Amino acid sequence: MTDQIFDVVVVGGGPAGAIAAETLAKAGRRVLLLDKAGRIKPCGGAVPPRLIRDFKIPEHLIVAHATGAKIFAPSGRAEMMPIDDGGYVGMVDRDVFDEYLRNRAAAAGAVRETGCFVKISRDNPGFASVHYRPGKHDLSTSVIHTRLVIGADGAVSAVARQEVKDGTKTKHVFAYHEIIRTPAAPGGDWDAKRCDIYYQGAVSPDFYGWVFPHGDTASIGTGSARKGFALREAVGELREAAGLSGAETLRREGAPLPIRPLKRWDNGRDVILAGDAAGVVAPASGEGIYYAMLGGEMAAQAAEACLATGDVKALAQARRRFMRAHGQVFWVLGFMQNFWYANDKRRERFVRICGDKDVQSLTWQAYMNKALVYAKPTAHLKIFLKNMAHLTGLARA
Repeated sequence: MTDQIFDVVVVGGGPAGAIAAETLAKAGRRVLLLDKAGRIKPCGGAVPPRLIRDFKIPEHLIVAHATGAKIFAPSGRAEMMPIDDGGYVGMVDRDVFDEYLRNRAAAAGAVRETGCFVKISRDNPGFASVHYRPGKHDLSTSVIHTRLVIGADGAVSAVARQEVKDGTKTKHVFAYHEIIRTPAAPGGDWDAKRCDIYYQGAVSPDFYGWVFPHGDTASIGTGSARKGFALREAVGELREAAGLSGAETLRREGAPLPIRPLKRWDNGRDVILAGDAAGVVAPASGEGIYYAMLGGEMAAQAAEACLATGDVKALAQARRRFMRAHGQVFWVLGFMQNFWYANDKRRERFVRICGDKDVQSLTWQAYMNKALVYAKPTAHLKIFLKNMAHLTGLARA
């Protein structure tokens, strides 16, 4: 492909990169999707109904339907958070889900190429040259020529590090999980139709632990920004608590998760970021699939506008649009994480708040629809007063 020139090269074939490539291919652009071989993103795999609807995800990719969550406090007390009106959180297996999205991009016209990004050079005016290694053990370098590059290559993005100012300066949580085979008759309290979430300092001093159902398998994991915290030991404790300590372990995975959007997503010239590379993982929840796919779509739309007009300022519209739609949600979630996750005393109060029916209703509506809920002022007032009571210590934990 060294003699071919593409409109856009997308580096990274996760949900952000795959959706970006598909969007551009459908717009008639010549696009190449460059992705590493054998990569599986460590992820709980939860997807909201809005993602399934907006991105037309087929039902066969949803391996489990979680109809609620059980939230565990440091004391061991738990609160149930059922989803009303037949709602559910979908669960996907990232290896299958991501490959489906890459194949869909190829079906739309994107060219797929396997390789590891090395660098970008600019030897010809108006074009960028993307250098990559075709195989893990192949030290030779191939080159693709393109007008624009979308960097969707993960939390520690090599594209961002090279091309975007402060492109790697964001806070990260390091996540670790184990994929287990679900036993036919698990012990403990675990329910295959429920997401279990542990707000306990022993599980994570600044994030949370999870046990998510995936049909025949389950994801058990935790995360922390604190260096030296024993993530693997914490996951072992989670497995014990869920009655899954004896289950077969299929694989173990770990990776950093950015929890704050970068202040800039483009280089003002020919590169724009998307997904984890842009930092669009929600604070507090760590949710990233929906935001990655939306960010990938917006990056593609910004790239299309740039290609159509020749105005490189169009690249900046992706971040503006994303933050206009979701910046307030990220701010609220960031406050929640910084305050409520700070110590076990606050976590205990936070879990108690989660037991409130108004909190549950608004939380699920916001999660399912990916927007803050403004339609119930009375419920918001009640939640505000309850939060103030807990913040001031007037409420009993």
